Amino acid sequence: MAPLPTTFEPELLELPLFDDAHRALARRIERWCADRHGTLAPPTGADPAAHCRALRTELGHSGWLGHLGLEPGEGTDLRSVCVRRQALAFHEDLADFVYSIQELSASAIIRHGSEEQHRRHLPGLAEGTRAGALAFSEPGAGSDLSAVALTATEDGDGFVLNGSKTWIAQGDIADVLVVLARTGDGPGPLGLTAFLVDGDAGGLKATPIRAIAPRSWAELTFTDCRIGPDAMLGDRGHGYVVALDVLERARVTVAAAALGFARRACAYALERARARRAYSRRLADLQLVKSALAAMDVKIAAASLLTARAAWSADHGGEYGRYAAAAKLHATEAAGEIADAAVQIFGAAGLVADSPLERLYRQVRSLRIYEGPSEVLEMIIADAL
Repeated sequence: MAPLPTTFEPELLELPLFDDAHRALARRIERWCADRHGTLAPPTGADPAAHCRALRTELGHSGWLGHLGLEPGEGTDLRSVCVRRQALAFHEDLADFVYSIQELSASAIIRHGSEEQHRRHLPGLAEGTRAGALAFSEPGAGSDLSAVALTATEDGDGFVLNGSKTWIAQGDIADVLVVLARTGDGPGPLGLTAFLVDGDAGGLKATPIRAIAPRSWAELTFTDCRIGPDAMLGDRGHGYVVALDVLERARVTVAAAALGFARRACAYALERARARRAYSRRLADLQLVKSALAAMDVKIAAASLLTARAAWSADHGGEYGRYAAAAKLHATEAAGEIADAAVQIFGAAGLVADSPLERLYRQVRSLRIYEGPSEVLEMIIADAL
């Protein structure tokens, strides 16, 4: 396939929802990704965990994680995170995956950690020398975090963790994990506390999980895993608040990643439609194909504006939960529909294993599930009406 076009729509970035710093950031990360076109993707058959480590090192060395450090500079706002995620997702799924998990993990520590926890964990996350992970989901507690069953039992001045977590991104390579556990301070969400657990802690075992889109993903088993009192993140019994705060912000950036995927799928489809001939004309000249391409463009435009509104509201201190849910719901559903329509335009060529479009088709699917599945987001939006 020909080199991909630019990631961003210039007219959108010119709207008052963005400022000159965001426009400059978009140009920088677009150049960085373009310079590495074809090298960010893992070689065929590569170990996902090993490639995630390499990408984390590259992102840290290039400064794209620097805003997660002890002295963050420009680009700490949610709109800047969205710009980075859209560009990385447009060029390579795993680059966005690694960036997003580092961002999520560090965000939890930045927003809820103590000064000592900042000093201990943030420099490595910002430099890309240490990997973070969020360990919230369990076999019986996915979207419903109030059902978390992993226990944190008091033992002297510390705690002992017992139970399991699953579907944990970067769980098999994490150096520090944000773990949601039940301390028994109350029923449901009232009894949850967040902890920071070292990846090499005694009693912690990580087992890689294979996914339809290869990545660093794992099940974690905690067996009499002892942690000290300094491991608590935020106040005791406030773990549910920590988790919701992190996930609500993350939903906006997932919408931005979905935009990157959708724009790439649309670019593939447009290139194919212009080059492929059928019925004595180009596919792009057939009315049904024109309709499909127009629908892609409208969906991307709507997702772009919804995402920008949600990020702007968050950055300006407004109540943005409903906007975040709407942005993620529309953008991720649209990305799935656009990827599917692109495969349809490609025909059998879109079904070839390990082709760019086939990989993209698999990569997009998870967006509609993590950080709140579409059905949960619909309930959140309805409850806010």
